[in-house]
Amino acid sequence: MVVPSSNEIFPLYRPIILPCAEGAVKDGMVWAQGRGWPVLDGIAAQWAECYALDHPHLRQDPMRLRKEAQAFGSEKAREPRGNWVIYPWLNLAIRVLEESDFIRVRSSRNRLKITEVESAQLGHKTIGIIGLSVGQSVALTLAMERTFGTLCISDHDTLDLSNLNRVRAGLQNLGLPKTAVAARLIAELDPYLKVELYPEGIHMKNVRKFVQGLDLLIEECDALDIKLLARMEARENGIPVLMDTSDRGMLDVERFDLEPDRPLFHGLAGPHPESIGLTSMEPEHRLGLMMRIVDYPNLSPALRLSYEKIGTELLTWPQLASDVQSGAGHTAAVARNILLGHPIPSGRYYIEMDPDRVLHHQIQAL
Repeated sequence: MVVPSSNEIFPLYRPIILPCAEGAVKDGMVWAQGRGWPVLDGIAAQWAECYALDHPHLRQDPMRLRKEAQAFGSEKAREPRGNWVIYPWLNLAIRVLEESDFIRVRSSRNRLKITEVESAQLGHKTIGIIGLSVGQSVALTLAMERTFGTLCISDHDTLDLSNLNRVRAGLQNLGLPKTAVAARLIAELDPYLKVELYPEGIHMKNVRKFVQGLDLLIEECDALDIKLLARMEARENGIPVLMDTSDRGMLDVERFDLEPDRPLFHGLAGPHPESIGLTSMEPEHRLGLMMRIVDYPNLSPALRLSYEKIGTELLTWPQLASDVQSGAGHTAAVARNILLGHPIPSGRYYIEMDPDRVLHHQIQAL
């Protein structure tokens, strides 16, 4: 049971979990925290799924399976079991299975691509994400697969209308901290996952606290000084770092856990970028350093053109939802494999669907 602190009676992003045996239901409302919450009770269908999972041989007789599962679910739903998950921002209480049964059902379609042993291993992992534009899609993908037990997310910004070309959120979330928006979405699909928020963003005073204790860091922020600062801390603590750029499917893997002396940014920023005074660096020099890090000649033509027009025609570089979503999938897959000990070497990877190359391969296949 999660008991909210006294100053977090109606939290911005964290659900309240109340055992059904303790939640008084009256007139279609669950009464908790001194008020009533409208009820959504679909636990019978969840219990029916439990029955189906335990009787896979009945798949050969779908009518019988459906009948027996529904009967089982209806019977179990009458018992005072499960939890009420209260979502203050939705003004709703949803009845769900208790944690172990909930995880078993929600993760059942992962098997055997993720085995039960691997799932248990991942459940003890802690992942950190800095930056929640691209990072939000990564966080949600990791949460869907239950690739972590604890997720630490950081972003100092609030959600703007222009973010909605690539950030999954509704208009009702405009103006909210991006950390809260991401945490809400994760809680709505799985209230048992632990999410820690750093809504002030990462800076010199909290970077050590954020990075220490992580099993993996995913860096998706825009600020060059934070990129550098986070990598310095990750290398010192032997923590691998991933970064997806959402352009040409470019994914950076820096295995500081295996290579404690590995140059930051694959050495593209020079042998000792930690000695660079970024705060005093002129804007054009800072931009030049960033261009070296992202390997400007190998960016897509559209993104290279965009960089040239920032400050004249564009406020910042463009990002597309299709690139962000595909990058999130690749990043989550690599994260899972690293956390499970599979051999993923350091390097820069490109996973793209270039139209000319796709056409070329189609012709070759013919």
